[in-house]
Amino acid sequence: MSDTVTREAPNEALEAAEPIARIYGQLMEQLPLDLYIPPDAMAVMLDAFEGPLDLLLYLIRKANVNVLDIPMAPLTVQYLTYVEAMRSHNLELAADYLVMAAMLIEIKSRMLLPKPKAAEGEEVEDPRAELVRRLIEYEQMKQAARRIDELPQAERDFEWVDVWVEKSMLQRLPDVSPDDLKEAWSTILRQAKLHTRHMIQREELSVREHMGLILRSLRDAGGFVEFVDLFDATQGAQVVVVHFLAMLELAREHLLEMTQSEAFAPIYVRLADGRIEDRSEHGSDDDRGGGIEFEAAG
Repeated sequence: MSDTVTREAPNEALEAAEPIARIYGQLMEQLPLDLYIPPDAMAVMLDAFEGPLDLLLYLIRKANVNVLDIPMAPLTVQYLTYVEAMRSHNLELAADYLVMAAMLIEIKSRMLLPKPKAAEGEEVEDPRAELVRRLIEYEQMKQAARRIDELPQAERDFEWVDVWVEKSMLQRLPDVSPDDLKEAWSTILRQAKLHTRHMIQREELSVREHMGLILRSLRDAGGFVEFVDLFDATQGAQVVVVHFLAMLELAREHLLEMTQSEAFAPIYVRLADGRIEDRSEHGSDDDRGGGIEFEAAG
């Protein structure tokens, strides 16, 4: 019995003397008496909220109230309780929350005051309107950020894979349909029409020839002919001008007689007496060299 007790005693002594740490290779069996450990040295700070609006929105959702109808009194008390707990640990972190706390207190004070009378057709502004607007905008942005975070992200939801692709690949040309060819041909035709060249040629009209036509027409008529009947407007302006010049030339040579009974009355034309026979006997002016050949360019 004594031997058993003697053997167990050394084992208990070894367990009691087991070191708690090893520093620079030396075993430390107990903590130094002069070692100071700050109270916050072992504290782990978890930022559960991303800002004052996030905390305020959390308290509203926790109380299950409508954002458009916020009960300011209990909400302000809960918010100040959280900020007071935060100030005792981290005053720098609580600075942004104190600004929101001051805003909540101001809104609460304005709601306790009597409402001013509004003018006709106007509504009294709710002190919570600005806060509600900011909360709604923040909630929309937070939901959008959550939807973006749910999208697949590289190195989180999938990994990039490198695939070796042979460079000498067969190039596949696009298919061409008959409609594509038709459209291309129509485009070429439209461009060709824009560059069309027009050839303008000079048309020679003889005044002497038209003089002969006028004399022949008057001889066939055998008397007076109305002035406008000697012209054919369908032949164009150039022919009409040359025909008129031929008539003036005949009048200058006294081969025609033009008469008008009164002002604005029709003009009549006939052959002059005895002039045609003289010209037929002596020949034309071209034979004598005394005539003038008029040409009109088209």
